[in-house]
Amino acid sequence: MWTRGLNWAAVTLVAVFGMLWLGVVVFAATTTPGWLRAVQVVFSVCLIGWAARRSLSLIKAVT
Repeated sequence: MWTRGLNWAAVTLVAVFGMLWLGVVVFAATTTPGWLRAVQVVFSVCLIGWAARRSLSLIKAVT
């Protein structure tokens, strides 16, 4: 019971962090070089993708 809740909390935390990271990179980090911004966007998309894939696996585990 607690494990499932903590799994969902971790997935939510990673997804929110990925979205915030993406927002900061796109809108606030305007002075950084373009290649570094691209690397950070890829990192952020990977975090969001991991969270989406993990949430789907958690949903499949319940049903």
